[in-house]
Amino acid sequence: MPPASSRDDFLITGANRDALAMLDAPERWPQGRLMLIGGPGAGKSHLAGFWAAERAAQIVQGWTLNAGNVDELMPMGGAVVVEDGHEIGGNAAAEQGLFHLWNLTGARQGLLLITAPTPPRDWGIVLPDLRSRLDTAAQAVLPPPDEALLPAVLVKLFTDRQIQVAPEVIDWLALRMDRDLDLARRLVAAMDRESLADRRAITRRLAAELLDKLAPPDA
Repeated sequence: MPPASSRDDFLITGANRDALAMLDAPERWPQGRLMLIGGPGAGKSHLAGFWAAERAAQIVQGWTLNAGNVDELMPMGGAVVVEDGHEIGGNAAAEQGLFHLWNLTGARQGLLLITAPTPPRDWGIVLPDLRSRLDTAAQAVLPPPDEALLPAVLVKLFTDRQIQVAPEVIDWLALRMDRDLDLARRLVAAMDRESLADRRAITRRLAAELLDKLAPPDA
């Protein structure tokens, strides 16, 4: 059974509490727009995913936007999530599309959530009007997972798969792996597959073998 990605499966700690609070208060978003900024593994796709599900929002990749396809994305009072907004930088059609969607959000009293690993100033936006709007947009920032979050996520991921793992394995992983929630999901899935295939217990040795495969140390 794959790990779930609903609100109930989102573990709240000091690292993500403020960002979640901002997502849950769209009435505080200026003109209904918010940027969700967080590096790989910070949990922004999980947050954006259940936010979209709860509001029947459409989810699109930034690079797919253009002036001809955004009108149907944003109905009156609707909601849209643009994932990987940084990918539009230097893409003239996508920049025009996001600019049009930005304006439609205000005109149609909608909600627009844009996710990205870095702030808009780092995207290489060419269109001046879009750049100025993005640079002044409200931001919810997800820092890397804190010390409390990664062990809790590992425990939750194993529990979702009905796997009992010794606390020392969790502690060992939390000390040695990057604080990357996506890596945690892939690692737990790999350990589940390996233990079932070879009928092996999940031990520190198995964890080390798979961690080296999924996140090899720098040469």
